[in-house]
Amino acid sequence: MNNHVSSKPSTMKLKQTINPILLYFIHFLISLYTVLTYILYYFLFETRQEKSNKIKAKPVNSKPESAYRSINSLDGLASVLYPGCDTLDKVFVYAKNKFKDKKLLGTREILSEDDEVQPNGKIFKKVILGNYNWLSYEDVFVRAFNFGNGLQMLGQKPKTNIAIFCETRAEWMIAAQACFMYNFQLVTLYATLGGPAIVHGLNETEVTNIITSKELLQTKLKDIVSLVPRLRHIITVDGKPPTWSEFPKGVIVHTMAAVQALGAKASTENKPQSKPMPLDIAVIMYTSGSTGLPKGVMISHSNIIAGITGMAERIPGLGEGDVYIGYLPLAHVLELSAELVCLSHGCRIGYSSPQTLADQSSKIKKGSKGDTTMLKPTLMAAVPEIMDRIYKNVMNKVNEMSSFQRNLFVLAYNYKMEQISRGHGTPLCDRFIFRKVRGLLGGNIRLLLCGGAPLSATTQRFMNICFCCPVGQGYGLTESCGAGTITEVWDYNTGRVGAPLVCCEIKLKNWEEGGYFNTDKPHPRGEILIGGPNVTIGYYKNEAKTKADFFEDENGQRWLCTGDIGEFDPDGCLKIIDRKKDLVKLQAGEYVSLGKVEAALKNLSLVDNICAYANSYHSYVIGFIVPNQKELTELARKKGLQGTWEELCNSCEMENEVLKVLSEAAISASLEKFEIPVKIRLSPEPWTPETGLVTDAFKLKRKELKTHYQADIERMYGRK
Repeated sequence: MNNHVSSKPSTMKLKQTINPILLYFIHFLISLYTVLTYILYYFLFETRQEKSNKIKAKPVNSKPESAYRSINSLDGLASVLYPGCDTLDKVFVYAKNKFKDKKLLGTREILSEDDEVQPNGKIFKKVILGNYNWLSYEDVFVRAFNFGNGLQMLGQKPKTNIAIFCETRAEWMIAAQACFMYNFQLVTLYATLGGPAIVHGLNETEVTNIITSKELLQTKLKDIVSLVPRLRHIITVDGKPPTWSEFPKGVIVHTMAAVQALGAKASTENKPQSKPMPLDIAVIMYTSGSTGLPKGVMISHSNIIAGITGMAERIPGLGEGDVYIGYLPLAHVLELSAELVCLSHGCRIGYSSPQTLADQSSKIKKGSKGDTTMLKPTLMAAVPEIMDRIYKNVMNKVNEMSSFQRNLFVLAYNYKMEQISRGHGTPLCDRFIFRKVRGLLGGNIRLLLCGGAPLSATTQRFMNICFCCPVGQGYGLTESCGAGTITEVWDYNTGRVGAPLVCCEIKLKNWEEGGYFNTDKPHPRGEILIGGPNVTIGYYKNEAKTKADFFEDENGQRWLCTGDIGEFDPDGCLKIIDRKKDLVKLQAGEYVSLGKVEAALKNLSLVDNICAYANSYHSYVIGFIVPNQKELTELARKKGLQGTWEELCNSCEMENEVLKVLSEAAISASLEKFEIPVKIRLSPEPWTPETGLVTDAFKLKRKELKTHYQADIERMYGRK
């Protein structure tokens, strides 16, 4: 969700502390340079601002409930990437024939691995990684074909389910391509899911075979295998683990290499028993379960192809010169779609992880190189949590600079913000001021795609400026194959998620309870409905939920009711302004959007994460805060408060000091008085997917957070 309006540059400028006379002289030089470069831009280039002002989507008729379509798909929605390639196996064969010997999937070699004792006594694993080793399109095709054939030899039948529970890596994509070729229905589960959720997914889909890694088998699957009675074969992608006597009888552990060898030895005539059809299920993707047990979304071959067709159209110049870094969970629709877009266009995909992404990442040994430095990607997808972390880390470094360096950075930052707002570039600033920051992600990024959750306007503008590239905000759900909208690369407005993709159309449905109507002025508002060939089949073995969230219109087109509230700008771009489930009616009758409150406060350097809470039995909002350790410790020092980290977080005095900072920020962000949290709880422990309090995309799990902090909720609402 994104609750920000498009912010004016003046509201996001950094503060500068510099001699007024010197500042006046610098501004004079900047103005002179701006005039000269403006003349050049005026005569030689169509400015980004002129492109940004163009109409991007239109309603298909004059009725308020009319669907909006991209101006590039007014006559019909796109559904096929390449002629005749209506299933994923055909798309891969097309790409393999076109890019046969080109590099496709890359993995870094582990040169050494050491245990490093931290100052707090904890032991972290640190690695030194070598160069990327690459598999070509032909290599991947052969490995996938042999693996699929091997699975067939183990008894896997077409149109039956097989699970993958594995970290993002080349073997994940090879296994997926094998399943697409042989018409096996791939059940995807997040590697960070807890035991009960894994058991639920495996038993609901009745899988007999599961693909996993040695580490996940040892840390997660080992303890629950006995609870999955149908399981027969476990395939580890990275070598065979030790055998355990406590494994149930009848369960056999294989390595991926052994299954591929089995498939290669089989007769070359032993082809797939059943080629997939466009409407066959390709993936049953289990959601991260932000509202309870995860649901399995049934996604057909044609759904995925339509979705990646729409996404690819928004990336100009996509092709063999591009390098994508894959590190988000492949069990998430954003990462799977992004990698399939790259695979189908001849791009290289280099694998990484959040722990090895950059030189400063937690698993990279000091002095050695992170993945972005080695790979130098041109394309990257990210969730807002990661971008917010980059923003805060860079700004902390800026604050530690000398006065001269800091003022130089601030001047360049504010100047570039002004130029971006006018649609102009700043080549000198990019080259001399922001080159070092840009180098954090390898130095070659030309497009950052953000999805999975709302991105604040401040962070988006920061990434635009410091990484010298567009930040494309996307909006989509697992149920729409991740496809809905993506901003155009030349649209630097903040707070919007772009126009509908060419594969789908979007309309707004009145929501009377929330007071949102598609007849609202100046902008139509309402619940977002997505329609098109990318809208999925529904939920696995959950007819009631499918009927509640999906419907077919009189033309046979499927529609998804998203539960998100949006409004359309005059140029056809969508803005997410609310969410049905996040809207709470207070005791006095005011409606509070919890997401809006969180978005207004999350960018504070003092706040690493925040969850607002309210209910209809009380008249005020409360909040749970994960504070930034460095900032909170500094605040405590200034206020004369001492103690361990846990003691500071449990201190009433500290809560009150943080509350003052939050209240000031809330007023600056124009929150209403009833929207500002009145009481808070500081959490000494971060919220990670492993804690079960956030999803893999770092979306808040409100139900779990409520349960976790139930005693604090009762305390803050006055019940002992």
